[in-house]
Amino acid sequence: MGSYNRNKGHQMYRLTKKIGATIVLGLALVTTWQVAAKDISQTQLQQLMKNDRKVVLLDVRTAEEFEQGHIPNAVNISHKELEARLAELSGAKNTQVVIYCRSGRRAEVAKQVLLTNGFNQLDHLAGDFNEWTSNNLPTSKGL
Repeated sequence: MGSYNRNKGHQMYRLTKKIGATIVLGLALVTTWQVAAKDISQTQLQQLMKNDRKVVLLDVRTAEEFEQGHIPNAVNISHKELEARLAELSGAKNTQVVIYCRSGRRAEVAKQVLLTNGFNQLDHLAGDFNEWTSNNLPTSKGL
């Protein structure tokens, strides 16, 4: 009976150790995600643009939406076309990329595609284009 309890205790110890390692790994992944992709405010983006800092502004809305209005100097690649058009962004893998769409859903999809493909300096524009226009910030029209 004593041997049975010791064996059971050892199994519980090993299981607890595995669960602990899994939790640590999970927290590390969450931390990496937070570092790899964070929100940037509208004011922070304006400051980057004003300082001529090297940043790629990626509008992942449709071409039609982009043509109707977009943030100046933005590059338009629809979130649906992003995987197929990654080569157009190959030079930006180690450059800050700020992603936006109309309200955030498509930007999240695009962010996942870019993270999966090795882009490591990703930011999401908080409030996306809806907030940008509601703040009466500068926009451009056309392609």
